Amino acid sequence: MKWLKNLPGRLYAAYALLLFICMMLIMLLPMWLVSLLPAPLDIKYFTTLGRVWVHIYLPLIFCPVRVKGRQYFKSEGPYIIVCNHNSFVDIPATFYAIPDASKSLAKKEMVKTPIFGIMYRVGSVLVDRNDPESRKQSFVDMKEVLQQGVHMLLYPEGTRNKTDDPLKFFYDGAFSLAVETKKPILPTVIFNTRKILPVGKGFYAKPHKIDVHFLPPVEVDGLSMEELKEQVFNTMWDYIKLWQ
Repeated sequence: MKWLKNLPGRLYAAYALLLFICMMLIMLLPMWLVSLLPAPLDIKYFTTLGRVWVHIYLPLIFCPVRVKGRQYFKSEGPYIIVCNHNSFVDIPATFYAIPDASKSLAKKEMVKTPIFGIMYRVGSVLVDRNDPESRKQSFVDMKEVLQQGVHMLLYPEGTRNKTDDPLKFFYDGAFSLAVETKKPILPTVIFNTRKILPVGKGFYAKPHKIDVHFLPPVEVDGLSMEELKEQVFNTMWDYIKLWQ
């Protein structure tokens, strides 16, 4: 009986969702107050609140996070953090692991989402992917984020990787941004988040430890956009294959 076999996973998913909603409601007021601050104070305090949230939430749902390579954040200047994308759990995992303020790229329509809209407005650079002007503006906004000393977190695969390969094809955006701003890329690999939310299982989850590994930074000098993209892709692909 399939429904009985999946029952523990559905009960766990309900527990994780209910706890997430409760904690989100608790954090809503301080996050709204932080959103009123001028940049870059808004994102710096916002990410601090976010880290507090996930440092409590992830252990409570029995998904401890282990981090390697955090020492790379001791160097000067912000990074363009390039990360693989396997699950929605990647978002709280990166909040947990990144020790400094960071923004990510998000779809503009997410601002209309009740409650979440505030979080996306502060914590993300927003883009309408169907609007060329919006895409151009998002590039300008990401450069401004880096100029403020805040990291940009980007998922170059574009969407979650549901294939059996370690990575999907990389889009150009993160690497064009790196070449233009001369900011180094910090390749980042997340393991095991797909095991928490298996592909194709619907309302189902199971607890599992999460590993976030920051790899050595890749400097941009002397590399074209295509060369940079290929180097980062190969570095992450080989690392995932090594650890799987």
